[in-house]
Amino acid sequence: MSIFTNKNIEDALLNSKKVAIAGHIRPDGDCIGSCTALYMYLNECRKELGLERVDVYLEPFGEEFNILSGTEHIRHTSDNDEVYDVFISLDSSSPDRLGFAIKYFESAKKRICIDHHITNVFFADINHVVADASSTCEVLYNLMDNSRITKDIAKSLYIGIVHDTGMFKNSSTSDKTMEIAAGLIRKGIDFTRLIDETFIQKTYMQLQIMGRCLMESQVLLGGKVIVSSIERKVLDFYGASFGDLNGIIDQLRTAKGCEVAIFIYETNENEHKVSLRSNSIVDVSKIAYYFGGGGHIKAAGCTMAGTVQDIINTLTPHIEEQLRAGNAL
Repeated sequence: MSIFTNKNIEDALLNSKKVAIAGHIRPDGDCIGSCTALYMYLNECRKELGLERVDVYLEPFGEEFNILSGTEHIRHTSDNDEVYDVFISLDSSSPDRLGFAIKYFESAKKRICIDHHITNVFFADINHVVADASSTCEVLYNLMDNSRITKDIAKSLYIGIVHDTGMFKNSSTSDKTMEIAAGLIRKGIDFTRLIDETFIQKTYMQLQIMGRCLMESQVLLGGKVIVSSIERKVLDFYGASFGDLNGIIDQLRTAKGCEVAIFIYETNENEHKVSLRSNSIVDVSKIAYYFGGGGHIKAAGCTMAGTVQDIINTLTPHIEEQLRAGNAL
């Protein structure tokens, strides 16, 4: 029985002694879930594939994801000069999104990209990109042999799907997504706990920051756009990390009458991360891609230079153009 449904991927991994896995910068639930799921799956099939070593590289992430097995083995720095036989990029639309792990991608003998972003630039030797999938975890599930998916692997895959679909609310959710989720639940996972502890629950500090961002938000273009931002010094005041900002953009999007939500946070001096969400008309992936980022039609992001007001002034005409084309203004 095959280990992967994609023969090219299986052949590339066969007898590859050293394998590296990495996801995108500022890893989210789908990134963490897919990386830990594949890490465990490869270890389950280690003997059949002839693997000797599997390493995972990700930037630090929130403690709530430690509920997943395999997180304890993730490396958060590139403090070795290992050359891998195969490098697998997960949930990254371009190589620059790999962050510090890019050195292992560049030196690897073979490179595989598994992703679901419509803006993926097909940057590896083998590219398995399913743009209409809800998440990279959904793509991975369809690559795996279901009989080899353990309860722990199922937990990771479920987390990724839940986070990228916004608990099955986003338009990327399909009947196939729901069928996969049901199959993972049948593996015996405590899905209620997984959702509560990684998606819904917030610390008091996180609630304070979210409340502040909501209170200081502003609307543009007749209420069609809602924008909020936070400076690095405010994060430092609360002792917060970027991971503590999860969920703010999705809360902004719930404003009645809003077509686009923008959340901007300072990453370095004169540099900001921009998250974009759309409710129906605007394709935010086109806007993000224009500014060097990427993502999906209704959820995308990019990094931009300048002040918050500079960024708002730059983005607004692109959003306005699409709103007018859709007769929303």
